Amino acid sequence: MKNIPFSPPDITEHEKKAVMDVLESGWITTGPRTVEFEEKISEYCCTNEAVTLSSNTAGLELILKAFNIKEGDEVITTPYTYTATANVILHRGIMPKFVDVKEESFFLDEQNLFDAITPKTKAIITVDFAGVPVDYDSIREVLKAKNREDIIFISDSAHSFGAKYKGERVGGQADFHVFSFHAVKNLTTSEGGAVTFNNYFGRDDLKKELKITSLHGQSKDALSKMKAGAWKYDIVTDGFKCNMTDINAAIGLSQLSRYDVMLKNRKAIFDTYNKALCDKEWAILPFKSDENKETSYHLYPLRIKRFSEEMRDKLIQNLANKGIATNVHYMPLPMFTLYKNLGYNIKDYPNAYKQYVNEISLPIYSTLTLEDAEYVVKELVKSVAEIEKR
Repeated sequence: MKNIPFSPPDITEHEKKAVMDVLESGWITTGPRTVEFEEKISEYCCTNEAVTLSSNTAGLELILKAFNIKEGDEVITTPYTYTATANVILHRGIMPKFVDVKEESFFLDEQNLFDAITPKTKAIITVDFAGVPVDYDSIREVLKAKNREDIIFISDSAHSFGAKYKGERVGGQADFHVFSFHAVKNLTTSEGGAVTFNNYFGRDDLKKELKITSLHGQSKDALSKMKAGAWKYDIVTDGFKCNMTDINAAIGLSQLSRYDVMLKNRKAIFDTYNKALCDKEWAILPFKSDENKETSYHLYPLRIKRFSEEMRDKLIQNLANKGIATNVHYMPLPMFTLYKNLGYNIKDYPNAYKQYVNEISLPIYSTLTLEDAEYVVKELVKSVAEIEKR
């Protein structure tokens, strides 16, 4: 029996050497490698600035704090996301305002977004799903039509590093894009994230402000503070501790240097699945590309017609018995205990629930062989047929 994990990291000798070089340098926390990684991310995403952090979550937190979005304000987002997107809103003392996804879509409904905006709305956090960008221009059009272009437009782009929107890499379309470099992401730093942006909102030192806030509000970065005789510093804000280290950045730089090849390998897996499933009446294939958008191939979120939640879960178990790990993206947030206890009800988000009940994410990663991908899809087809017969 094969053993096919869901999403292992793609780590080579190149990453190992990069980490050893940092360990041997005498400086392992935020320093020159972090600065270099920020420069490379900014260059890759074609943005003015990039700030690297310990996670995507930290980036979302920093933005909400930087714009003093707090209790009494409103922040709108989608219920079809990982909990980090909404938890950061709760941390600001705000109940997230969920807008259901469009029917037969993983993306927030723009018309319902228009209706949800009130004078209290201070930010909108959209979510790029499975590597596919949100239609950023449509969100901009909603804000313009509502005469609320003052609202901070944040894209939780945890899945979409390397994706394209209207020919440009994702990173500068929203006011802020927040990426994840977690262990299961296309590009990993083991744990990590980054914020990219072009608009400074009249604040010349916005990048510096975010960097300071990521280090407890300390006016000097750690490397500067440790230089001989330079111990003295100030605390200028009640910041967090979420800076990226040079160890993480070294992994990220190594990954970025071969990222185009990694994406190419993911695309080949995606295409293998599509080729095998395109003639299956029951298969709702995930989005790949059109004239406006191209996925980063982060997930392969297959949906199966007529499957209930129970049938989908049986399929997952059947594949596990064959040594194939799969996943579900996502259980909508109102289905979790935390959000139910806060008063949210999944019945208020029927489209999100419909997307969830028959979704199964197949393994897709840069080290997965085409032979193993063919095995995955062959066993998938067999199992779907068996379950449908019952």
